Amino acid sequence: MKERRPLYVISVAASLVNMHPQTLRLYEKKGFVNPQRYRNRRLYTEKDIEKLRYIYELTHIKGVNMAGVEIILEKEKEVEKLQQKIRELEEEFERRLKEVERQVEEEIDRIKKEFYENKNLPVLPGKGVLIIREYK
Repeated sequence: MKERRPLYVISVAASLVNMHPQTLRLYEKKGFVNPQRYRNRRLYTEKDIEKLRYIYELTHIKGVNMAGVEIILEKEKEVEKLQQKIRELEEEFERRLKEVERQVEEEIDRIKKEFYENKNLPVLPGKGVLIIREYK
């Protein structure tokens, strides 16, 4: 995971991403990045620098305009939220599956116990008692 601790003032951050400090201010105003503040100074994290480099790649290498960058970043944010939701649903599914497996194991154990004690043998409707043999 990229470092979230603020490390770079705007002049250093701009130099690292080959942009003018005013461009970084514009990107902040558009909501592309959100540097932390300390005594009214913008401080950029490694994650911010990575995002600025990505924006630079989109605009200068791939030729995407600002409206396009805005749409791309918005869609990536939506994808990230959906991926998080998928992870949460997978975790919930796994939790429920384990619970069902536990319940099935308990029921199997209960039936085995009843069978070996010859109590309440399962009955097939209209057919009589179900006889189960265990082969070893």
